[in-house]
Amino acid sequence: MSETASPARYSWGGDEFIFVELSEEMSLRANFRAMAITRALKEERPDGILEICPANASYQVRYDPDVIEPHTLLAHLQDLEKKVGDASDVSLSTRVVEIPVLYRDPWTTETLMRFRDRHQDPDATDIDYAARINGLPDADAFIAAHTGSPWFTSMVGFVAGLPFMFQMVPQDRQLVVPKYLRPRTDTPKQTVGHGGCFGCIYSVRGAGGYQMFGITPAPIYDPTQSSPDFADFMVFFRPGDIASFRAIDRDEYDDTLVQVERRDYRIRSREVEFNLQPFLDDPAGFNSRLLEVLRVD
Repeated sequence: MSETASPARYSWGGDEFIFVELSEEMSLRANFRAMAITRALKEERPDGILEICPANASYQVRYDPDVIEPHTLLAHLQDLEKKVGDASDVSLSTRVVEIPVLYRDPWTTETLMRFRDRHQDPDATDIDYAARINGLPDADAFIAAHTGSPWFTSMVGFVAGLPFMFQMVPQDRQLVVPKYLRPRTDTPKQTVGHGGCFGCIYSVRGAGGYQMFGITPAPIYDPTQSSPDFADFMVFFRPGDIASFRAIDRDEYDDTLVQVERRDYRIRSREVEFNLQPFLDDPAGFNSRLLEVLRVD
């Protein structure tokens, strides 16, 4: 059922930025509203708009005040907010992508063991801890829950190319796992992680605080743009992409790395249209139909 969208809060950032907070709650609906408004703004692209950056439940616009009068821009954004409403009627052209994951891999396992003093449960692995606090019997059940539904890319950033993902299930079924008590100083590149209600893939090696469940052999960030998936841009994920995690074994992981090194590997993807309200009305049925497109050759 459609809901009435709460009014947005608009804030100025110096004389070049306007920040728009659509909701204080992180939800798929709030993110979809941000996506719908910013996509409409990109299509219209009034003179003076320099950058448009959507986030989980907000967005920010950078503009040139010598070209577009700030309050004219504010009025335009408020008009877009009214037109989008709760976004229940908006259709989003996007992709569904399949991400292979080697869960409980040796690299993230070695890393998490080095940082047990920073973890809520020093005697358990990250995935065992995540299974327990989500009421699941074991790590295999957690992996089944993690791969059993798609994930909506709510934003890309913080670190170059890193996607934040929101699990496409009813809120009472979402996997929720707190971040480490203190951040790690090391996380392997392409780690599949989770913090709060958000999943992510670490695009580069570095510090981090999300729980680590596995690693993907699929590159998602390539500043050299030397692989087929990066011909147009060095970042693979786009806001609005829908990811499906698929568990693989070590042999497939190694085989995929060979393809990556040959520069002929491509992430499996299909173009789709996503409508929020049909998903909210029947999440399980919608997800089943959505993921079916990946099985079509």
